[in-house]
Amino acid sequence: MPISILLADDHPIFRQGLKALLEKDGYTVVGEGADGMEAVKLAEKFRPDIAILDFSMPRLNGLDAAKEIRRLSPRSRVILLTVHREEQYVLEAIGAGIKGFVLKSEAATALGEAIQEVTRGNAYLSPGIARYAVDSCLGKCIGGTPAEVLSPRELQVVRLIAEGNTTREVAAQLNLTVKTAESYRTALMGKLDIHETANLVRYAVRRGLVKP
Repeated sequence: MPISILLADDHPIFRQGLKALLEKDGYTVVGEGADGMEAVKLAEKFRPDIAILDFSMPRLNGLDAAKEIRRLSPRSRVILLTVHREEQYVLEAIGAGIKGFVLKSEAATALGEAIQEVTRGNAYLSPGIARYAVDSCLGKCIGGTPAEVLSPRELQVVRLIAEGNTTREVAAQLNLTVKTAESYRTALMGKLDIHETANLVRYAVRRGLVKP
């Protein structure tokens, strides 16, 4: 019996291309959704073997949709399609019980293998994500990355700054003097070799300290 698949992506041309590719390989696409809420409803209706979800969708993103699908249809395994390869996205997905993580740029070549692996109960990372994960691990093992250099308090300061707080507001929220908060800010920016607030915000997003 062919593996049944639910496909959800808010880009219709990309979704149609994936559907054609999957059907050519012998899979049965039982439902298509354009957003996360629609994907959840279709999953509850069809109970597919595999739900392939875009990470970034309107109304409900792929990660949150996956959590709902796993609750409503426990036998359905989820593969996330994403443009993100950063570690925090992968770890968050794994923590949510998602078995497959595939870069959208690699979907045409990697999706078939991902389906087979997650069907067997294994986890799967597409090559680009796997390479990034290995490089990230090596970076941490050899001398440490800037992220590991920051103290927990400095990470708190980064998060608050990235959320748009002034130094005075950071000091108030952390029960520090303004001078001490400014010292933390100066020290952490020096450690990270970051000299502009905009770049500090980008760092916080990449690190998963704040939502994009």
